[in-house]
Amino acid sequence: MTDLSGTSIDPIEEIPALRQRIKVLEQFEKELKQVKEELQWKTALLDAQLDASADGMLAVSADRKKIIANQRFIELSRIPQSVLDDENNTTMLNYVAGLVKNTEEFYKSILNIFDSPLLVIHDEVEFKNGTVLERYSAPILGKDGTYHGRLATFRDITEQKQAKEALIAKNQQLMDIVEFLPDATIVIDSNDRIIAWNRAQEEMTGIKKEAMIGKDSHEATIAFYGEKRRHLLDLLNADDEELKSKYQNVHRKGNTLYAETFTPFLNEGKGAHVLATAALLFDAQGNRTGSIESIRDISERIKLEERLSRAEKMEGLGRLAGGVAHDLNNVLGILVGYSEMLVDMTPENSPMKKYANNILRAGIRGAAIIQDLLTLARRGVPVSEVVNLNKVVADYLKTPEFEKLKFYHPDVKIVADLDPGLLNIKGSSIHLEKTVMNLVSNAAEAIAGFGEVRISTGNKYLDLPIEGYDAMQEGDYAVLSISDTGGGISEDDLGKIFEPFYTKKVMGRSGTGLGLTVVWGTVKDHKGYIDVRSKAGEGTTFNLYFPVTRVQEMEDEKEPVQLESYLGRGESILVIDDVPAQRELALSILNRLGYHADAVPGGEAALVYLQSNKVDLLVLDMIMNPGIDGLETYRRVLEINPAQKAIIVSGFSQTGRVKKAQELGAGAYVRKPYIAESLGLAVRNELDR
Repeated sequence: MTDLSGTSIDPIEEIPALRQRIKVLEQFEKELKQVKEELQWKTALLDAQLDASADGMLAVSADRKKIIANQRFIELSRIPQSVLDDENNTTMLNYVAGLVKNTEEFYKSILNIFDSPLLVIHDEVEFKNGTVLERYSAPILGKDGTYHGRLATFRDITEQKQAKEALIAKNQQLMDIVEFLPDATIVIDSNDRIIAWNRAQEEMTGIKKEAMIGKDSHEATIAFYGEKRRHLLDLLNADDEELKSKYQNVHRKGNTLYAETFTPFLNEGKGAHVLATAALLFDAQGNRTGSIESIRDISERIKLEERLSRAEKMEGLGRLAGGVAHDLNNVLGILVGYSEMLVDMTPENSPMKKYANNILRAGIRGAAIIQDLLTLARRGVPVSEVVNLNKVVADYLKTPEFEKLKFYHPDVKIVADLDPGLLNIKGSSIHLEKTVMNLVSNAAEAIAGFGEVRISTGNKYLDLPIEGYDAMQEGDYAVLSISDTGGGISEDDLGKIFEPFYTKKVMGRSGTGLGLTVVWGTVKDHKGYIDVRSKAGEGTTFNLYFPVTRVQEMEDEKEPVQLESYLGRGESILVIDDVPAQRELALSILNRLGYHADAVPGGEAALVYLQSNKVDLLVLDMIMNPGIDGLETYRRVLEINPAQKAIIVSGFSQTGRVKKAQELGAGAYVRKPYIAESLGLAVRNELDR
């Protein structure tokens, strides 16, 4: 026997070799069977894993043929089985391209994968129906780096995507709300960094958000205080007494803190009073995520509160002054009335004549002080006459009071700069002249040594409200300005200068403490405004704004009244007054003037008297205690005699009840203390009407 090469062999000798080869083949067949069984098991396990996976899986070979597509991939991609069975991979790609939202981008990503097979891709695929799949695609490489294909996994993230977009939209909405809040607002994250700086904050500080986003929260304080410092947000974390002392009206409600403070660097260095509100921010699990602070400029509110406080104080003092004035008028009325009678009855050569005249002049001066109190009470200052402030100033410059002022202040130059075209106002010349006198006197006394006081007038139209000591509304005004070169008024004193008895003068020597209070009351009664400009060491200017009137006619100066013009002709008069001395005084004056006068102590007594007696005129006190007042008395008198004439007298200024009595038919109103001329004229005019 020969082998394939032709060499002769012995069959007997080859048997062991053949057996060995058979044995090897049997072993190989056994191992091959085991490998096949293991491969089948692993394949089955892999298929089971692929089908059980929550992610869709697609494997393609190096020649771009589909190898594996699990059930989840089929569900997610919605690819029909007929397309999956097609061995042409392009068919499946084209089908999916028709489903995605952006076909062009889809093809571009596929070409990118084909051109760079080793590229790892992590992106999203959005379908037209709204489904969003997260795709992770990576190469399949052997141990030796051989490229065998690609494996891509797909996960449905539609709900997460929608939730994320909703969260982003929600956050953007919140940021938009913060952006358009009317209060200056900043938002701080958990790392104490600024993440929001809204439009109102930009307007308040002049700093754009781009310069502040990402900065440490304490950087925000520089715009308010001129330095980096702790702020209200820090009080949310700890109750720091030192920091709390920098604020006013601090109070806490839950996780929200409220406080007020003054910030000197706002408003171009003028400063501003602000209300700050700070609160902690938390997520749904209660974890702190940051904080928010909003700031509101309350400077205007503070000014309004100060004005209201001043007005309430003046109102309260006015009521007190009015009551005091009423009682003092009753006393002074008797003093003035009887002293006038004494002057008339005393011979010219009698030494008593001088004493009587001094008593009369003192009483009249006392009555002038009472008028200051009534001006303080701001009741009934008549502002119906047409007045020109130039004439008021000119008349004051001719008075003995002005000459006396120049004598005491010889080094002070007083200059008048009056606008010849000044418009008229409706007012009271007497009260306006006293206002000029008080302001000029104060200005002169504010100057130590040489200086100047300037009195000026002019027309001014305000087209917008002006904020100053007083809030002035738009309109046409005649402006009276009195300025000095004195020491000025300190900021602490400026807000108190119009308060009664608040004075830096020596009481009893240079003032009573009512001068500026009278100025305030007079200006307010004329519906005007006061603007005070002063700085310590630089002088003071008072600008008084009075609404103008277009009425040009000026009232003629009154000629002296002759006694004959108000003498009686025997008419009967009933005096109704609750003060016995006032009744006696009125009776004395009226009887001396030629009237037949009688008196009763109150309204009830007057009604009884008039049931059986007729009189030509009533002299009716408005306020009588106890019992009915003058208005009610006159109402009941008219039921007895509808044509009954009357005049009103009172220690108070003219009130609403006086006007109501006049509407019913009563005549003139005469303020106590009255003299024979004022009472006589009122009686005569009413009787002749």
